[in-house]
Amino acid sequence: MLKVFSRISRRRALQGATAGFVAFGLLLWWLLPLGDEPPTGTITFSTGTPLGVYQKYGKLLDDALDKNMPGLKVTLKNSAGSQENVRSVAIGHADFTIAAADAVAAYQLDGKPGAAGLRGVARLYDDYVQLIVPRDSPIRSVADLRGKRVAIGLTNSGVRLIATRVLTAAGIDPKKDITPMADGIDTGPERLEQGKIDAFFWSGGLPTDGLKDLATHYAFRFVPIEADLVAKMHEQGDATHYYRATNMPESAYPSIQQGSTVPTIAVSNLLMTRKDVNARLTEWITKIVIKSRDEIGKKVHSAQLVDLRTAIYTDPLALQEGARRYYRSVKP
Repeated sequence: MLKVFSRISRRRALQGATAGFVAFGLLLWWLLPLGDEPPTGTITFSTGTPLGVYQKYGKLLDDALDKNMPGLKVTLKNSAGSQENVRSVAIGHADFTIAAADAVAAYQLDGKPGAAGLRGVARLYDDYVQLIVPRDSPIRSVADLRGKRVAIGLTNSGVRLIATRVLTAAGIDPKKDITPMADGIDTGPERLEQGKIDAFFWSGGLPTDGLKDLATHYAFRFVPIEADLVAKMHEQGDATHYYRATNMPESAYPSIQQGSTVPTIAVSNLLMTRKDVNARLTEWITKIVIKSRDEIGKKVHSAQLVDLRTAIYTDPLALQEGARRYYRSVKP
């Protein structure tokens, strides 16, 4: 009888040990990179303008990739923003980028070169449209921009695309009813401070360093973009349905907002690539994007919103095969 119990005990111990090894193996799989060896090679990542969130996120993601994929050489390429980023990936001048969903949809709807080969990797975080004026400015609404010097973003930027649509929805012709200026977040704050422009548009994650820096020494405020304008924007075409009315939280720029939210527009940002980019490489990059969220989020606040449950929703782009493999592998 003692021998029987002894055999049973040994069998249970073996079963327990086996279960423990399986659990340990799953934990190691999550903590360690995919596969035996990380992919190697060279890729180009198109980011954005200096002092913008795209560029900062790109640099931090590059650090994470270097740590986890030391044999992968990443070339970071500055750009004007979303519209240029989409085109760069579509025609093969870059392999990965970040772009706002409205710019992606516009490129697809226009049937531009390489549009059919674009694929999604992850939904990252939302951009918020920010319309900035001096604190003592008489401009209180978008309609008040008529006749003013307004920076609407660099040519081929996502800011230019969305600012043009906001102005049009307010009944303002961007070419005739304002003096349009091609300033981005790198030059707009300084030119506002110098009185060379009356207002400027910015679309980016919260908070954006260029505006945080401006807030330390210059009094400005945000002009509200009301929900009725968003409804009118939706009438401009299918790509505009990626805009949604929301409020910029009071915590974005506390010294400027002083406890108040600001009505505005949000649009999601997508990490994207092409169909022909190596699937195993994309699978690794997808995992590292999710894995590095907290570390990047320490320096890019908006990156804290990257979430495995929402990352798969890359509409209007279908998921790239490598990204799809990763999300399937971690599906509960």
